Amino acid sequence: MAGTKKIKTALVSVFHKDGLDELLAKLNAEGVKFLSTGGTQKFIESLGYECEKVEDVTTYPSILGGRVKTLHPKIFGGILARRDNEGDQQQMAEYDIPSIDLVIVDLYPFEQTVADASSSEQDIIEKIDIGGISLIRAGAKNFKDVVIVPSKAEYSVLLDILNKKGAETDIEDRRMLATRAFGVSSHYDTAINAWFEKK
Repeated sequence: MAGTKKIKTALVSVFHKDGLDELLAKLNAEGVKFLSTGGTQKFIESLGYECEKVEDVTTYPSILGGRVKTLHPKIFGGILARRDNEGDQQQMAEYDIPSIDLVIVDLYPFEQTVADASSSEQDIIEKIDIGGISLIRAGAKNFKDVVIVPSKAEYSVLLDILNKKGAETDIEDRRMLATRAFGVSSHYDTAINAWFEKK
């Protein structure tokens, strides 16, 4: 089928781990390799799956109290590289950038933190997701080649696709998830903007 892409490597970076185990089990059964950081990486390994550390790919540790983990050319290059672009492919080889075919994100719970009366301004600011929102936008922009799962609400959507087709998606699947991803991104930034406006 034209536009069909196989998922070989998945970057998983989520706040909420609930509901993820079934999706990971299916991906693992399909031979998909996992790449992750911090708590998500430990969660994946706790289920008995191998998981490469983002830090091993980038050669940088998580820094600034976890504010910077995935923001690196080797990660974003792996998501944004056009698979049919010779120049992109040459640069991936030159800089040893791995292809990332699936990005699974669940953002820091900004709105829930704002709604919690006990949250300080600093608590709220720390729940403004930077890496996650950037991963969502990168994956959605390159939907021609990459599958983006932008929140835990879409775990079941991808699971349904995997159960029907195995670790393959067509262009309609990827465009649909990209559309949802920009919806998640837009909603998230609107909530942040509204909080700043009230201040």
